[in-house]
Amino acid sequence: MADSLKARVREKLLRQLSEDGRRPIHDAEGDDSRLLSVSDDLEALELAEEGDPIIEELAERYWVP
Repeated sequence: MADSLKARVREKLLRQLSEDGRRPIHDAEGDDSRLLSVSDDLEALELAEEGDPIIEELAERYWVP
């Protein structure tokens, strides 16, 4: 298991994309709002610094312990 909350959220989002999409996000249908939402959340996570409130928000949204 990853050490930081940010790393655990990243793992969960990547797993979500893999399980839901079964293909890279850039190959997904343009109207698949769920995959685009998860992708946007992953992008926001990547831009966040440790301790940023968005990390906690995403952890709650995706049920990351």
